[in-house]
Amino acid sequence: MLAYLFVVLAVAFRFIPHPWGFTPVPASFLFFGAKGSRRMLWLPVALVMISDIVLTKLVYKVPMRWDQWVTWAWYAGILWLGTTLKNNRKPVRMVLAWLTTSVSFFVISNLAVWAANNLYPHTLAGLMMSYTIGLPHFQRTVSGDLLFTSLMFATPFALRWLAGAFEKDSDHIAAA
Repeated sequence: MLAYLFVVLAVAFRFIPHPWGFTPVPASFLFFGAKGSRRMLWLPVALVMISDIVLTKLVYKVPMRWDQWVTWAWYAGILWLGTTLKNNRKPVRMVLAWLTTSVSFFVISNLAVWAANNLYPHTLAGLMMSYTIGLPHFQRTVSGDLLFTSLMFATPFALRWLAGAFEKDSDHIAAA
């Protein structure tokens, strides 16, 4: 249930003002892959696709481009990466998943923007320019992915700890 809640909250987060690149969506996809139902892996991608269409067409009022499909495929990849954490959530694997999420988005999204637009010359220098201009967003992406991934994966442990603490308190009350 927590996996679904995190995805819904992450999609809702997209509709409130926030620093560009600082979003819980990738972390919620990693968490859903690790904890959610394999039969429902399509749901997070579908929700983000719908929110992208609404944001692009109705809020930002810009045309959809083919590079959006690259981003949606990346989201599916992050869900798959999350499934590799299902039975093995050791800290090193978690850090590698978080870094893979951040770095892969930076590399893939900037490449797609460079290829799909005329913002930069379609040369190696133009590609490097797109990566250079994207660096401030990358810093926020790394920070957001670390924060939200840590919070989401720590939440079940915190909830279990709280449940145990309340059980112990209720035992003391019953004994009195």
